[in-house]
Amino acid sequence: MKYCSSCGGTITRRIPEGDDRHRHICDGCETIHYQNPCIIAGCIPVFQNQVLLCRRAIEPAYGYWTLPAGFMENGETMLEGAMRECVEEANAHLHSLELYSMIDIPHINQVYVFFRGELAKPEFSAGIESLEVQLFDEEQIPWQDIAFPSVKRTLKHFFKDRESGIFPVRTDAIRRK
Repeated sequence: MKYCSSCGGTITRRIPEGDDRHRHICDGCETIHYQNPCIIAGCIPVFQNQVLLCRRAIEPAYGYWTLPAGFMENGETMLEGAMRECVEEANAHLHSLELYSMIDIPHINQVYVFFRGELAKPEFSAGIESLEVQLFDEEQIPWQDIAFPSVKRTLKHFFKDRESGIFPVRTDAIRRK
């Protein structure tokens, strides 16, 4: 950040009084421009014993498989964002959604939140951000072609929890190696 979005003045990184972190601060109007993590909201769409995955038609990870998920928008709840992403990427409508996992990825300033949800019917199709969408049994999951570590970890938790039928809210972190 070089210029203030409030007044156009130049920006300096410094620690504001009473804070403990460097922030972007306008040299003119003193506006503090906070930068916070991005929230990615998504779903684990389930039909009977299968999970719906989307093959990405956009970067990053073009051509790889993922759960329907994306950046939360202003003015929506986390659940609304997850349901919107499921419709945008897979033209799929879910019911009985429950919070399932939250995965922090601090080194890229992202937090992934996934809800488990049921497809009433196996009705879905590729949205504009997907090359294709498909239901998979656990043994059919293309593990080597899963787009993101957060998605792979969420799926691994899901299949393990499904064995017991108990789905606790999972919290996890993926840290830089």
